Amino acid sequence: MTSNRFGLTAAALLCAAGAALAQSSATDEIAKYRQMLADGNPAELWEMRGEELWKTRAGPAKASLERCDLGKGAGVVKGAYVELPRFFNDTGTVMDLEQRLIHCRMTLQGISREEAVRQPFGAAGKQSNIEALVAYVTSESRGMKMAVSTAHPLEKRAYEAGKQMFYYRGGSHDFACATCHSSDGQRIRLQELPNILNKANAQAAYTTWPAYRVSQGEVRTMQHRLNDCFRQQRFPEPVYASEVITAITMFLAKNADGGVYAGPALKR
Repeated sequence: MTSNRFGLTAAALLCAAGAALAQSSATDEIAKYRQMLADGNPAELWEMRGEELWKTRAGPAKASLERCDLGKGAGVVKGAYVELPRFFNDTGTVMDLEQRLIHCRMTLQGISREEAVRQPFGAAGKQSNIEALVAYVTSESRGMKMAVSTAHPLEKRAYEAGKQMFYYRGGSHDFACATCHSSDGQRIRLQELPNILNKANAQAAYTTWPAYRVSQGEVRTMQHRLNDCFRQQRFPEPVYASEVITAITMFLAKNADGGVYAGPALKR
């Protein structure tokens, strides 16, 4: 009897070890696949189109976005993304990149908010100008360290609100962001789930968005990624460029402070 139990235990351990090795092997192969594609990341096409859109006169005002202030002065794009979200004096609010681009398109180019938020995500062969603009702006911070401020009271409030949302449980599955992203070593199938409370994990996760998603053939922004998280939690889809998304983005970005920005990256 003892021998039989020992045999069963040994078999179970071997199965578990085999499964772990299989998962590790598959993860390694995915990493190799990403590395092979990285040198020819299609996100570069979005970056180029975004730069063209940034410099093209458009809207009723026939103006470009070259005077858009992303926080470092009118027209300064270099290094702007690694300091976002941030408080802006001209609006009296904390804004992330997508919110700020909407603001600039409205105030500089004279387009309506409805037009500015139309088709934030590319689909069914229709490209999104917003995704292209985000790809361009973020690419101008590549290689720089994240340095998000919470010095202003409204920045601090946004961070705390984002933290609260991270832990908030709800929906039909009683899920929170923390359900998947507050422990080490978790995964869904072959998808690793970064622990956002772990500094290194938070840096690795945040600094690679936006990203070109091979499975979707599109560059996807942080807003799109967070929408997908809400969907998997069975929450209602958040309003595009809402304060809720900005708050969560602030929480994630601040947790990634010091990480070297490497986006737009490449994802499965």
